[in-house]
Amino acid sequence: MVLSAFPATFGVVVTVGLAVGAVAARALTPLAGAVAAAFGSVIVVLVGFPFLALLILFVVASVLATRFRIDEKRSKHVQEGVAGERGISNVVAHIVLPTALAIGGGWVPPVVPTPALAVLYASALAFGAADTFASELGVLAGRARSILTLRPVAPGTNGGVSAVGEAWGFVGAGLTAIVGLGLFRLFGTPLPASGLFLGTVAISGFLGCQVDSVLGEVLENRGLLTKGSTNFLGMLAAIGVAAAVLAIAGVGV
Repeated sequence: MVLSAFPATFGVVVTVGLAVGAVAARALTPLAGAVAAAFGSVIVVLVGFPFLALLILFVVASVLATRFRIDEKRSKHVQEGVAGERGISNVVAHIVLPTALAIGGGWVPPVVPTPALAVLYASALAFGAADTFASELGVLAGRARSILTLRPVAPGTNGGVSAVGEAWGFVGAGLTAIVGLGLFRLFGTPLPASGLFLGTVAISGFLGCQVDSVLGEVLENRGLLTKGSTNFLGMLAAIGVAAAVLAIAGVGV
């Protein structure tokens, strides 16, 4: 799946250009933009444009959700960064595992077969979308409850969830599944059955988001995890769920 010289160069140029644009638009800090450019370049060179395109669309959707009603979020002190920008910790937490999957898929011979790779990679990003949508749009609901005890907590509290946030989390995971299927089909990427792909990605991303909330309440609130490490483990859980579903379905991982 490794791209030849010209497509690879083109892909890297596009990736770097988009990262520079994100920094210029203050969606990413400069250091976060540099990391995104480096890791995104690895992804596009090793596994190609559909994987990069899905990553880019995830970033765009995340920025839109983060900037939505940003003044209201700032007034409540629940905004990301200072003005909605994503920093190095957030970017690393959301891009390390997709890049690791890309390395496994681009290895010769591949460590992860392409059909399974596409599902695992999309599931990782589905978690990212679910987590971002749930937090950035759910926090505007004005109320939240502990995911474990159901006691009321302040919106934005680690482990706090709301019906609105949960619904948006599932929308984020589901949209990632649908867009991912379309992109992979468009580029001719080998995939398992469409229903298996859609269901696995959507469910894995959503469940990973729930794991993130539980870890946030149990460990992050006690200072045992950072936000970045909680996100990383939530994404890892989403990949684990997807891998288990593929194993049960007889799709090699």
